[in-house]
Amino acid sequence: MDKIKIAVVGVGNCASSLIQGIRYYQGKSAQDAIGLMHWEIGGYEPGDIEVVAAFDIDARKVGVDLSEAVFAPPNCTIVFCADIPTGVIVRMGNILDGFSDHMKNYPEKRTFVLAEEPESSEADIVKVLEESGAEILLNYLPVGSEEATRFYTGCAYKAGLAFINNIPVFIASDPEGRWVRHFEEAGLPIIGDDIKAQLGATITHRVLTDLFAKRGVKLERTYQLNTGGNTDFLNMLNHHRLASKKVSKTEAVQAVTALRMEEDNIHIGPSDYVPWQNDNKVAFIRMEGKLFGNIPMNLEMRLSVEDSPNSAGVAIDMIRCAKLALNRGQGGILEGPSAYFCKHPLRQFTDDEAFQMMELFIRGE
Repeated sequence: MDKIKIAVVGVGNCASSLIQGIRYYQGKSAQDAIGLMHWEIGGYEPGDIEVVAAFDIDARKVGVDLSEAVFAPPNCTIVFCADIPTGVIVRMGNILDGFSDHMKNYPEKRTFVLAEEPESSEADIVKVLEESGAEILLNYLPVGSEEATRFYTGCAYKAGLAFINNIPVFIASDPEGRWVRHFEEAGLPIIGDDIKAQLGATITHRVLTDLFAKRGVKLERTYQLNTGGNTDFLNMLNHHRLASKKVSKTEAVQAVTALRMEEDNIHIGPSDYVPWQNDNKVAFIRMEGKLFGNIPMNLEMRLSVEDSPNSAGVAIDMIRCAKLALNRGQGGILEGPSAYFCKHPLRQFTDDEAFQMMELFIRGE
């Protein structure tokens, strides 16, 4: 099979885990490949992905080989494969709202250090994407990067690339469909919005909520509180950047309740930044409801996961689904993959429905 050539915007923890994972699974077989939802999709294995371009704004990453940049501060995710291929130099991106001013007040090892190089223009980035041979652009910008996400979406479209939006900026799920129409007309696929981790707080909360509904338990109140110590959690201390994230996570759970809950009875979102947790995310979920005979019950759960590797296996499947769509000449929203892999697709489905839609898509049905 030919390689799937990708470009990434934001060489942070999530990109680091993805790039480590691509290398980690090379040379492995389906029998010893732990941690993947699909070993093969359309003939493509995880090791068939190749990163050919990358953009960032941090002085410790810009101008540096990707093999070093993925481990540079403030990245703090676990290292499970240090042998990263060399040859791709991280380019200076465009900042816009991709950096929150409050992050300047934290130690350098914890936050971004803005590069002094001139920002790349749209024409510069489109040229790099075209010359690199990239087919798919992955958005790993910080939460709240509304302008920057739209900027890079435009770069992907103009360079003729598919677009995977891993953050809660509503591109694929924009109700007016402004970007989707462009991508449909160009025969370019979009998967989005806001990646749903392999086994994270949102998917777990959804499964439990669906279980309540299927077992006839009335869910009356619930919360999901999350803490972590990576730059994502530090960035989200600016609550102005959290609006779309809270909507994305909340709607993912609301979509599988038997009856839509009142806003006062559901609270879902990032809660606090704990530096020593690094890339470990701890989620606390509480659900209160009524059983047979109107008898009260409650459930409490604590989930601890390495945040960035938890998304990387999902991203590997998203990339391969986008490649299948490119091979088929299919443009616009990939509804099945978006519903299964993302928190905020254009239309919400139960996880069982989304799984079947995604499998049908892979089979070309």
